[in-house]
Amino acid sequence: MLAFVTGGGRGIGANIARVLAGDGWEVVVGARTREQVEQVATEIGGRAVALDVSDREAVERVFADAGPVELLVANAGVGNPDGATWEVSPEDWWRTFEVNVLGVHLCCRAVIPGMLERGSGRIVITASGAAYLPALGSAHTAYSASKAAVCRYGETLANELQGRIPVFFFSPGLVRTEMTSWAPDDAPWTPPELAPALVSKLASGGYDALAGRYLHAEHDDLDDLSSRIDEVREQDLNAIRLRR
Repeated sequence: MLAFVTGGGRGIGANIARVLAGDGWEVVVGARTREQVEQVATEIGGRAVALDVSDREAVERVFADAGPVELLVANAGVGNPDGATWEVSPEDWWRTFEVNVLGVHLCCRAVIPGMLERGSGRIVITASGAAYLPALGSAHTAYSASKAAVCRYGETLANELQGRIPVFFFSPGLVRTEMTSWAPDDAPWTPPELAPALVSKLASGGYDALAGRYLHAEHDDLDDLSSRIDEVREQDLNAIRLRR
């Protein structure tokens, strides 16, 4: 079975690719830096593609060439541009949305028709607690707003595809990567192995009832949530909501 991991050249994405390969998946690793994805692909016996997920033509071409993707891990993302929100150029600010939101959509759009035709497939989107946590990191608007959008996108897409393709979105927690270099050494770091382990479980097919729920790699026990799925649904747990 074929898995496609975007943003797989380093950090969380590379670790996800490694774990999926260990699980027996054939893995395509995509990212903008060819040298990085080739290194990861060589390590795991997978395939490497250079890909800017915000480029519609490139996404359509790469996924058409990849073959029948049974698991999409839409992990590619960028952080905040440097500078205060009102001082950053609109193009730099919008670039965060182009990668973090449009990129997710383009990749989902590329795999969904084939999944529907085959009657199988899963989508896992890397989200973030920045979608709802106050004043995370530099408190710049671009990243947190883009992650709020992608969480809502994942939930709504899961509803749209309910009963056909499970769509998950999750927070990996605060993992030490280049993107989190702003955080101090004593920050509440999340062990880097937890996000790949979560994706591995979601890819197994045993947790499809949790599709469309906000999942955290460190704070959520998937087995516990699955055992309480009626309660989760009735009380609308693991959802980002306004409470009155």
